[in-house]
Amino acid sequence: MYRIGQGIDFHQLAEGRELWLGGILIPHTKGAVGHSDADVLLHAICDAMLGALALGDIGKHFPDTENKYKGIDSKILLKECYELIKRKGYQLVNIDSTLLLQAPKIKPYVEQMQVAIAAIVGLTIDDVSIKATTTEHLSFIGREEGVVATANVLLQKSVLITEELPIVAVAMEPAPPTVTEEGVNTTLPQQN
Repeated sequence: MYRIGQGIDFHQLAEGRELWLGGILIPHTKGAVGHSDADVLLHAICDAMLGALALGDIGKHFPDTENKYKGIDSKILLKECYELIKRKGYQLVNIDSTLLLQAPKIKPYVEQMQVAIAAIVGLTIDDVSIKATTTEHLSFIGREEGVVATANVLLQKSVLITEELPIVAVAMEPAPPTVTEEGVNTTLPQQN
């Protein structure tokens, strides 16, 4: 059985804040405002995963009224959402996402974001699509007042192995990305 989820998130941009997108710190003069680190892309992915299983949204699971989530790294929230869908008997098949922001240009950071996300949710970078677009200077996005992310995910019911089957499958989670002098190592172990 498959389930599809869609998520969207908005954050205001302000001077003097860090800009975290897809688990990566992006150099920019403005950053997103929020209770956590305000990573709009990871929040949209969380909402998509939760929505696919009718589990509510990120605010239900990590309310901004609780101090323990103040300034939290959104990679932790993504990992928690991923663990929740696994406990419900599903696995993530792929992610397709889009960032909407006027600046900065995201293309130089897409692969680093893919590596960061894939390492958390047990996918390869080929299963994590990240696109970006501007609004051609229209609306609050075009005026660089805010950033938006959308995400779609496909979940698949995990295959149950019964005692009658002679073969047992072992799932391996990819190793976290490593940073070398040449940049981010994107080589992830192959899943069997």
